[in-house]
Amino acid sequence: MTHRVISRRGFLITTMLGAAASSIPAWGRGDSYAAFLQGVQQQALTAGVPSDVVSAALTLTTQPNQEVLRLDRHQPEFTMTWAQYRQRVISSSRIEQGRQVYQRVKGTVSALAARFGCDESSVMGIWGLESGFGAKQGRFNVIDALATLAYDGRRAAFFRSELLKALHILGQRAIAPARMMGSYAGAMGQPQFMPSAYLRYGADGDGDGKCDIWTSEADVFASIANYLGRSGWQRGEPWGEEVTVPLGVHGQFQQIAATKSRHAAVHPVGTWAALGVRPVQSSGFLAPQAEGSLLQPDGPGGQAFLIYRNFRAIRAYNPSDYYALAVGILGDQITR
Repeated sequence: MTHRVISRRGFLITTMLGAAASSIPAWGRGDSYAAFLQGVQQQALTAGVPSDVVSAALTLTTQPNQEVLRLDRHQPEFTMTWAQYRQRVISSSRIEQGRQVYQRVKGTVSALAARFGCDESSVMGIWGLESGFGAKQGRFNVIDALATLAYDGRRAAFFRSELLKALHILGQRAIAPARMMGSYAGAMGQPQFMPSAYLRYGADGDGDGKCDIWTSEADVFASIANYLGRSGWQRGEPWGEEVTVPLGVHGQFQQIAATKSRHAAVHPVGTWAALGVRPVQSSGFLAPQAEGSLLQPDGPGGQAFLIYRNFRAIRAYNPSDYYALAVGILGDQITR
């Protein structure tokens, strides 16, 4: 069974695509979209992407997609507390849906998580947050979206590189160009991988020699598990757990607790216990011999967590404390 989709030759082609994209200046708005696409076509062909694939893909974008541009330029700017975020993304209905889906896919996801060195709870949590367990993958053609953003000029080099990588993926024949769907920013399929992430972490879970993260649940699970395993996940260890902090002593924790994980001090669980930190669950700490950090995302008086090294593996997927906490909590609620 093929675990990684990208071959050594694929790695070399991908390296060429990235180098080519970074060496060519961004197209100005005075250049025609057709001329821009011709340049992309020539780069892709030079890098070895089959001509029929390039032609079929680029015919899907004839002019910049105005909705993609609108969404890119008008991203909402607002701040949520952790309590608000948790209420929004870890609803009782999502947990119940996840439990039902998990019963159906349990054998597959458990086996693939074990093969790639992580635990099924984290895979289920990411799958649930990224696409609602496969229900919402995005409504934009990835080639059209990436070409639009590469032409527009804002982060042009990045999106041009991702566009060329997307064309290389199509050259692997894992999916037809018209079926390569994702978000307006080019995040693809059920795990919402950018093309560069697909080429690095995409894995074949069903043994057909391809990685289809759009329709093959086994490939989705394998790819997420591969991402986590290669990001340092330690199988059998918890990501973290909710704890309580003694009332009246929040001041002393301000020097050792943190509202953001990147600023959090690391101490043995025993040290936290000696300071009065207690696990919410009655059976004791999940990892009494581990080292962890005390995270209070809403500050003193808010919900508190001891986070362990697997928390960092989730943050490698999406560098947000809120996201990592939600993945951990949702996955635990689904699979417990």
